[in-house]
Amino acid sequence: MASGQNGVDVTVRGAGIFGLSIAWACVQRGARVRVVDPFGAGSGSSGGQVGALAPHVPENWNPKKAFQLESLLMAAGFWAAVEETGGVSAGYGRLGRLQPLADDKAVDLARGREETARQLWGDHADWRVIKAGEAGDWAPVSPTGLLVHDTLTARMNPRRACAALVAALAVRGVEVQPEAEDAGQVLWAAGWRGLEDLSQALGKRVGTGVKGQSVSLRFDAGDVPQLFAGGLHVVPHSDGTVAIGSTSEREFDDPTTTDAQCDDLVARAALAVPALHGAEVIERWAGVRPRARSRAPMLGAWPGREGVFIANGGFKIGFGMAPKVAQVMADLLLEGRDEIPEGFRVEDSL
Repeated sequence: MASGQNGVDVTVRGAGIFGLSIAWACVQRGARVRVVDPFGAGSGSSGGQVGALAPHVPENWNPKKAFQLESLLMAAGFWAAVEETGGVSAGYGRLGRLQPLADDKAVDLARGREETARQLWGDHADWRVIKAGEAGDWAPVSPTGLLVHDTLTARMNPRRACAALVAALAVRGVEVQPEAEDAGQVLWAAGWRGLEDLSQALGKRVGTGVKGQSVSLRFDAGDVPQLFAGGLHVVPHSDGTVAIGSTSEREFDDPTTTDAQCDDLVARAALAVPALHGAEVIERWAGVRPRARSRAPMLGAWPGREGVFIANGGFKIGFGMAPKVAQVMADLLLEGRDEIPEGFRVEDSL
């Protein structure tokens, strides 16, 4: 495509995971990119702690699940290229996930999904029912003594991932600026406040923000699977910490304050995973995640604004979706090629 004003092809507004990933995909294709965020990179929900890149259940297949599968399979190569360029680790590791099974019904359902996972995931990953003893001391409490072990789930340190993208973009001559004029194609990836702006502009609620709180514990679990137990994500990171999260709060006064709900997270984690009992809490975090009406990412053209596009709303799944979102948005921004799947389009949230 021809360069726009000041030789810039794409202006990205928002330096969270979607904005940075799309900027990186565009730069890799030779585009001249400008990234603008008055609050800095990873200042919103992308600067959190948990980083659970977990797949949808392998059944009732649809375009959303297929898109996510492809993105999760792209992740290793995507983050390896980012780290190789910028020299900063994103903390990525595809180490799988363990989930306890509460009763016989849950066991039967999980065993049925072993076969559908083979059909849908192919040779890429497994979904198996295993005995809790196979997971050693790291096993979560399971009433049946059985767990689901999938090998598709990966971990990601959100802050480090954003820092890795910033470093890679800097090597390519792109810095995150606090303010700059729009030039070229304009992409809005401005998180939950961006959804508020879009709702106001369209005169219709297209999404909202959902606050979440999480905690980080000082506990070096090593390279073990993450856990989903008692409604909690328990994610061991490579820096000797374990992230626990998160709450979901539709109503809130302050987006960044933590409260007694963090204490509850710690208590529930210790009950679900005895190995964590007594681990030191080293950080409490709160932030607001963007949630589009459809719950899927909201991708595509801003209605009624020529040359303006949106990538937002990846509620709880933004880091897992980012590699594929970056690919399809770079296709759209640079080549005019629209391969956004059903359920992800802006109009699906209108």
